[in-house]
This record gives sequence, structure tokens and C-alpha cells, in this order.
Amino acid sequence: MEIPQELIKRLLKAKHVVVMTGAGVSAESGIKTFRDPDGLWAKLNPAQLASVNGFMANPELVWEWYQHRREIINESKPNPGHYAIAEMEKLFPKFSLITQNVDRLHQQAGSSKVWELHGNIIDNRCFTCSEPYTKEIDLNDKSLPSCPKCGGMIRPSVVWFGEMLPQKVLEYAEVASKDCDVFLSVGTSAEVYPAAGLPLLAKSYGAYVVEVNPNRTSITQTADLHLQGPSGVVLPKVLEELRHA
Repeated sequence: MEIPQELIKRLLKAKHVVVMTGAGVSAESGIKTFRDPDGLWAKLNPAQLASVNGFMANPELVWEWYQHRREIINESKPNPGHYAIAEMEKLFPKFSLITQNVDRLHQQAGSSKVWELHGNIIDNRCFTCSEPYTKEIDLNDKSLPSCPKCGGMIRPSVVWFGEMLPQKVLEYAEVASKDCDVFLSVGTSAEVYPAAGLPLLAKSYGAYVVEVNPNRTSITQTADLHLQGPSGVVLPKVLEELRHA
């Protein structure tokens, strides 16, 4: 794959680079995306498993599913795309990593500051008072875990369908998108808002927008550059070009 020199020139001049990642980056580590034909939603109803109503109706089922997902994540490792992004953090005066992924593989790869738009699947908190819950969860116990502070039910710290994104994270993502010189949209279908609007926001404020994805998406035509391929192939090549520039 040829990396256009225009991108390298832009990156060399950039004072602020934003990378936004989606499920495609995690898929390269073996974590299936929700939208694949054989993906996580193929046989299950999202409303039953990732919504407040679903949790209230059947918390045992929701917890079984999330514990299963955690087992998959615990067996997964960061891939070359994760490591390339962590390396990029060191190259620019300002670097912002915004992710829709909940698996914390970016942190495992060495990224020091990750803005998690959809929360994460590793932590737990109280449904009622939001107090963090740090004890191990054992589904073999006779009852589901409850908050030691208020007695409320414990839930995963992910953003469910119908819930608002974390306000502080969303505000930072919007400010960073307006401020950056180069915006890379990596491994995201660009279908879930408000995250899908961030590359368009960046472009409207003058950023050079690059899409890294094996497939065409809804922002492909809008992006200044589409690099077709998985992040683990494309991003190491971008890094190599930067080192030799």
C-alpha cells in the first residue's frame, strides 16, 4: 500500500492530531463487531441486553451476557493497530484518542489518555448512585451484586442504548475535533451518532480527514483520504513513512 505524501506532509506539520476508533480495530483482535452477520447482535436482541429496560426486566440474563463478553476480551490482545496508535501519541505536540470501543485494549497497548465515548466493559458501578464497584462479580452467588453504599443494583460501566454519552467525554471530543489539524477515523462504520458526526465536525473546521477502513462507509466520500485496509496494516505503514520523512 502506498501512503500518499500529502498525508505525511500534513502529519509532519500537525500541532494536534485526533484519532477516533471503532469496533473494526477491536475486530482485528478477535472481538466481533455488532454489525457483522455473525456478530454479537446476530442472534440476540440489543434491547434485551444493552438497555435500561432490558436490565430491569432481566438483570441475570444481562449479567450472563456481559460476563461472557468479558471472557472474550480477557483472552484478546492488542493488535498492531493499537500499538501504532499508542506510538503516534508520542509524535505530535497534542494527540487525542477518542474511542467507541469498551474493551480497554488501547490502554493495554500503551495509550496513556483515552477518551471512552461509550464507557467500558471492565468497570462496574451502581445503577442508582453511580458509586464504583470494585469487587469481583461471581454469577454463582445466590444473588446479584448490590451497592454497599445505597443497596442499588450493580451494572457494567458501559453506555446502553437510549442513554446519554458521558458529557465530559463528548464535550472534549467535540472541542478536539474543532481544534485538530488532522483527524483519523479508524475502523468505525460511522453510523452511530454523535460519534459519527465528529469527522464531519473536524472537516467543517478545516481539519484534513482521513478514513482507515477495509470498507467504504457513510463518510468515505466526505473524507479527504480513504486508506483501504485494516488499522494493523495501514497505521504501521503511516508510522514508517513518518520516521523516514
